[in-house]
Amino acid sequence: MRRVVVTGIGATTPLAGDAHGSWDSLLRGESGISTLEQDWVAKYEIPVTFAGQAKVLASSVLTPQEAKRLDPSSQFALIAAREAWADAGEPELEPDRLAVDFATGIGGVWTLLDAFDALKERGPRRVLPMTVPMLMPNGPAAAIGMALGARGGVRTAVSACASGNEAIANAFHRIQRGEADVVVAGGAEAAIHPLPISAFAAMHALSKRNDSPEQASRPYDSGRDGFVMGEGAGALVLESLDGAKARGAKIYCEIVGGSVTSDSYHITAPDPEGAGAARAMLDALAQAGAGIEDVEHVNAHATSTPVGDIAEYTAIKRVFGKHTDNLVIAATKASTGHLLGGAGAIEAVFTILALKNQTVAPTINLDDQDPDIPLNVPRVKTQLVRPDAIAISNSFGFGGHNAVLAFRSV
Repeated sequence: MRRVVVTGIGATTPLAGDAHGSWDSLLRGESGISTLEQDWVAKYEIPVTFAGQAKVLASSVLTPQEAKRLDPSSQFALIAAREAWADAGEPELEPDRLAVDFATGIGGVWTLLDAFDALKERGPRRVLPMTVPMLMPNGPAAAIGMALGARGGVRTAVSACASGNEAIANAFHRIQRGEADVVVAGGAEAAIHPLPISAFAAMHALSKRNDSPEQASRPYDSGRDGFVMGEGAGALVLESLDGAKARGAKIYCEIVGGSVTSDSYHITAPDPEGAGAARAMLDALAQAGAGIEDVEHVNAHATSTPVGDIAEYTAIKRVFGKHTDNLVIAATKASTGHLLGGAGAIEAVFTILALKNQTVAPTINLDDQDPDIPLNVPRVKTQLVRPDAIAISNSFGFGGHNAVLAFRSV
């Protein structure tokens, strides 16, 4: 099994239009959540009027033709992937040895629903011929693959909010097994649309703090009342350690574990015992050849839902026992909102930068920590003290999907 490292990162998020800008905003304790100003909010009487909107419009970064021919989810994906590719130094390799693993939770919802509106209002002749390739869930991965000339296989993971982590885990294993030398991996989402917002609100999953959107996402707080929708993308360039060293690439860290499990418990609710989530964490550590005491930092899934946050704490406690008190936890969705299929990818970026800088970003809006979740969640940026320690990043999704990544400094 080959060792796998991260040599490039990219992101476009509600905090900034790039990875390092997003990280800097996160360190400053900023919120990327804002009130929705679109006319459809009033037109459809949307019950939740805020979200984590991308800080930088994709149309301001892409060419007009790219913006026209790509769904917003693919637009975000391409922006993040290009940044990561440039950050990695644009590795030169045979196209057959370059692959893509890129995820989404929902995919081209804007394209799909806009096309249906056109069909209803103006008839079938007004449905655009690019509709199908734009709405396909594999659209983001395909766009990246074509832009970079990847011929080693372009794959898409679709496992709700675990999608981004699952795609990165798949990429990690592909390089380990020698199936590819470099893989661009991550996830994207662009679902700040009246239908998904209304649907999530109908199931009481979203916060309804319309009067204070910046304070709405509050993981682990006693007053949490649901998650906040976010949009954007995160991307990593993964490659073999030997290959990275041979070309003199800068290395952010090593990825040492990527585990995917399932609950088989409920279509939306997490297993309250946390068995599947705990197994994913343990499997990721086993792949790393590490024990629970080797972990110092956890970027938690921490969506700010009353049930989900408790379930994740139960899983963490189940894995780490007394060592739980030694973990430094970050709940970065407090600042970004929940990017669904893109969440794991941008949180992987944040986890990698936490290791690289030996610094954990503050968790905002944690004013009254739930006494049933006694985790160490710093409200100010905090230094890590073990440069050789492991950091893990958790993602869990509807359908009982669990995906956990493990990283180590090099």
